[in-house]
Amino acid sequence: MPGLSKRTEGFTDSVIRRMTRISLQYHAVNLSQGFPDFDPPKEILDRLAKVSREDFHQYSITWGAQNFREALAEKQSRFMGREIDPNSEIVVTCGSTEAMMAAVMTVADPGDKVIVFSPFYENYGADAVLSGAQPIYVPLYPPEFNFDPDELEAAFRQRPKALILCNPSNPCGKVFTREELTLIADLAERYDTFVITDEVYEHIVYEPYRHIYFASLPGMWERTISCSSLSKTYSITGWRLGYIIAPRTIIDTAKKVHDFLTVGAAAPLQEAAVTGLRFNDDYYRKLQRTYTEKRDLFLTGLDIIGIPHTVPQGAYYILLDISRFDYESDLEFCEVLARDVGVGAVPGSSFFKEDVNHLIRLHFAKKTETLNEALNRLESIYKKITPKH
Repeated sequence: MPGLSKRTEGFTDSVIRRMTRISLQYHAVNLSQGFPDFDPPKEILDRLAKVSREDFHQYSITWGAQNFREALAEKQSRFMGREIDPNSEIVVTCGSTEAMMAAVMTVADPGDKVIVFSPFYENYGADAVLSGAQPIYVPLYPPEFNFDPDELEAAFRQRPKALILCNPSNPCGKVFTREELTLIADLAERYDTFVITDEVYEHIVYEPYRHIYFASLPGMWERTISCSSLSKTYSITGWRLGYIIAPRTIIDTAKKVHDFLTVGAAAPLQEAAVTGLRFNDDYYRKLQRTYTEKRDLFLTGLDIIGIPHTVPQGAYYILLDISRFDYESDLEFCEVLARDVGVGAVPGSSFFKEDVNHLIRLHFAKKTETLNEALNRLESIYKKITPKH
């Protein structure tokens, strides 16, 4: 038999999704894979019930239903501070996962290089490799997860085709400052590089931090490919509705890539989601308050237990420091945590290019009672998990 694709030789299954399966196996509270256990807004669900009896069961326009793109353009124009053309500057995708893949394939040829900050969401390196590109990893240094400007410029000197920017960041919760974004913008212009943004947590940012859309920076609209989705904002991760926003010249190619990847996102779900896209700003203020309360509740609980952790500026993830347990494998620790303590987490090594095995990721996009149950179980962590040495 002929050999299989060499580009996939370094791939494993998704560690995040694997930890969900392990959580289910041990009946653990699943704080690994980042999805809520509470319902989407009632208005969206009510519209979905009606859509199921209406005529939205066949293909929509490949790059997104017209009314969905119009509602999305109206919302994002308001938040991004520029008028978005729904017909020439948007592609609707099957989640932000496809949006990122399509974006990388739109700009990168085999042999090109792509900058990725580390830690990173596990798909980014795979997106580059599947496109035939080579990732260049630039570290973010805890506890604030700042980058070294000299190290970043050294990466740019390798003449990458693009930089991938997750802001707010998964898994470390960093919100990039205007100064940091401006520095990235200057380098992108100096070295003629595209910037692909993953802004799926754009509305989950904690005071006093503010999310700044990279495409809104002076001169950056022309070279920015903005990717996001409705998953986190409206608690509909299973609907797989994402999008790319970019100038017409980029979108024309992204449309073709998207068409051959997936044809189109689910038509009835696009129709139902229009309701959410038309929410006023009160919804997003309430969303921020809700997640701030969840963050504060979870951080306070971890402090009482005495588990060292990061403090996220955005998104809904926390990195716990498990150094005192002295495990050589953070994956093994997470399996023990699920089995013996009853809480599911993700090994931090799946997010870092560097040799990091002392961090694990938990998330707090859960009901109050779920978070309290997780904290109750974590109270026994020092009794049920003994240090290796």
